[in-house]
Amino acid sequence: MAAVPTPELFEATMVQVREASKSFTSLLLSLMHNAHWDITAAVRSIEAATASTDKFHNTSSTTSIVSAHHAKYALDSYISRKIFQGFDHETFYMDGSLSSLLNPDQFRRDCFTQYRDMKSMDPTELLGILPTCHFGKFCSKKYLAIVHPKMEESLFGNLEQHNHVQAGNHPRSEFYNEFLGVAKAVWLLHLLAFSLNPAPSQFEASRGAEFHPQYMDSVVKFSGGRVPAGQVVGFPVSPGFKLGNGSVIKARVYLIART
Repeated sequence: MAAVPTPELFEATMVQVREASKSFTSLLLSLMHNAHWDITAAVRSIEAATASTDKFHNTSSTTSIVSAHHAKYALDSYISRKIFQGFDHETFYMDGSLSSLLNPDQFRRDCFTQYRDMKSMDPTELLGILPTCHFGKFCSKKYLAIVHPKMEESLFGNLEQHNHVQAGNHPRSEFYNEFLGVAKAVWLLHLLAFSLNPAPSQFEASRGAEFHPQYMDSVVKFSGGRVPAGQVVGFPVSPGFKLGNGSVIKARVYLIART
């Protein structure tokens, strides 16, 4: 266990976030297939939501920029956007706390202590004991943001998990357990972000932006390993971070040919 927070530890934790997100995305996509969803239509609605405030998006378009076998990237993007929302605030805007500004040194120490305490914990066991702790509230908020009631009903035939979460509890289902994997990884990343001095600076690629290899990583691999000229960001998949030691965790992007 690390004695102090380091940029390298933050980078390693970001890898865990991406692995957990990939696992949850795969499960969600398989449930959609099993429920006979129109995956292309689902991706279109995700794209529309992603781009609703985006000047590059043509709202009259009904054609998805994502091929059907790349739907997982649109879904990963949707989950990432929801779960990272509020990451820049010390409590994900769950309250108006200003501890990081009022007593920054103590707050950094407290965050790293929480990180160390929680790293080896099973989130299901923790929430079984303390369902409404800060992490529990975070899980509830993010689950309800990601899994719309209509989505849950379509996938499972009922709203049992949604109702559990609404009541401040945490279901012991495979689906919710996979979600907790992502939630815990992002929570640990957030604790580390607020442990570091200077704190990592989060950034995201904008739809339609030029591809910059020093700051972006394409989720789709091209032949020869090189991104061809004329590629622009179709949509961001996950955020990047600039760290205090000068290193960069690249933002993951889905690229399309410039039209």
